[in-house]
Amino acid sequence: MWQFIQNQILGMKWLKDLVYRICEQLFGTTASGVGAYVAFFIYDMIKIFTLLCVLVYVISFIQSYFPPDRTKRLLGPLGGLKGRIAAALLGTLTPFCSCSSIPIFMGFVSAELPLGMCFSFLISSPMVDLGSLVLLTSVFGPSIAILYVILGLVIAVAGGSIIQTLQMEDQVADFIKLTDQQKSLRTLKMDLSDRLVYAWTQLAATISRVWVYILLGVAIGALIHNQVPAALVVKLLGKDSPFAVVLAALLGIPMYADIFGTIPVAEALLAKGAMTGVLLSFMMAVTTLSLPSVIMLSKVVKRKLLAVFIAICTLGILCTGYLFNFLQPLLYSL
Repeated sequence: MWQFIQNQILGMKWLKDLVYRICEQLFGTTASGVGAYVAFFIYDMIKIFTLLCVLVYVISFIQSYFPPDRTKRLLGPLGGLKGRIAAALLGTLTPFCSCSSIPIFMGFVSAELPLGMCFSFLISSPMVDLGSLVLLTSVFGPSIAILYVILGLVIAVAGGSIIQTLQMEDQVADFIKLTDQQKSLRTLKMDLSDRLVYAWTQLAATISRVWVYILLGVAIGALIHNQVPAALVVKLLGKDSPFAVVLAALLGIPMYADIFGTIPVAEALLAKGAMTGVLLSFMMAVTTLSLPSVIMLSKVVKRKLLAVFIAICTLGILCTGYLFNFLQPLLYSL
């Protein structure tokens, strides 16, 4: 049953078979050339957009129950480590990219939640969400997907704990205020129809922000899948390259996308022989430390706190990559 769910529902193997058969009729072959590129592009595009729409709608509906004030009431009494764990878990309910998570982070700061909680949320929100669990399962399998989520939460909780211990509240910009959307969520009592409309609005907003990056990611993935020699990928990102994790993280930082846009690239590189830890490091760097999000965050927090945030995320990403590379044989045997 699980194999059916992973292959046919999450992986949409039935769709892949259908698309490849149609493209084979149109182009003569899907083993190489234009036919292979078009087949990969169409299949991956449909799969990712379908999963994205379903997941974002459901998760946004759930998120409508957690405006900043209610979050403060729920998390405020917890305090300490429990509060940071709860904040990191709450981050999994926000299907947003790093830039989209920053206004929510600002709302939590304005709601006077402890700074460690706010950063645990800020780290986990783009790095780990329920959508990433489903998509990673469809590509890497359940054992790798679950461990990725666990390690992402560990990084978020550890990062929030370090920042809380350093007592860096004075490093937050003074101007932080709630966004208009958060103010409406703060005061508006939503019934079921309001929540459904809110979820639809969030879905439309998310699609409008990321569709270009998803198409670009799928196009790059198709190009890698069909044009980049497997030997080159193995040489640069395989197990014999000791700096592959670092290289992947550095390549990911200048990019801007959410996890949905990085999946096609990772999927294509995986098929070429790249190590799992390398790919996950790349995905974490893109989603958590992209230059646009760092620039945006620099307007919200001061340099010292920004440097600590970047250092924590970078160290966590590198440790995750090397750990996954070490455990890869075991994980794929599960």
